[in-house]
Amino acid sequence: MSWVLLFIAGLLEIGWAVGLKYTEGFTRLLPSVATLGAMAGSVGLLGLALRELPLGTAYAVWTGIGTVGTALFGILVLGEPSGALRLFCISLITCGILGLKLVSPH
Repeated sequence: MSWVLLFIAGLLEIGWAVGLKYTEGFTRLLPSVATLGAMAGSVGLLGLALRELPLGTAYAVWTGIGTVGTALFGILVLGEPSGALRLFCISLITCGILGLKLVSPH
C-alpha cells in the first residue's frame, strides 16, 4: 500500500510543479489554491509512505516521478524540446525509479 501512496504522491508532485506554471507567481487564485493543495497532498502522502519505505528510496522515487512526469508534460503539452539526448536522460531517471522499486525490501 505504501508504494501506491508514494505513486499518488508523485502524481501530485507533477500536479503542483505544473500548477506553478499557471499560478503566474501566485497571482491567480484558483491555480494557486490547486497548486498548494497538490503540494500538501503530495508531501502528506509521502509522509504516510515513509512509515514503511526507506527514506532514501521513497524520496528518490517521489522526486523521480515528479521529474519525469513534469518533463513529459512540458514536452507533450507545452511544446518543450524533445531531442534524443533529453529523452535518453528522462529514460535514465525512469530506469532509476524502477531499479529502486525492484531492490527495495518492501
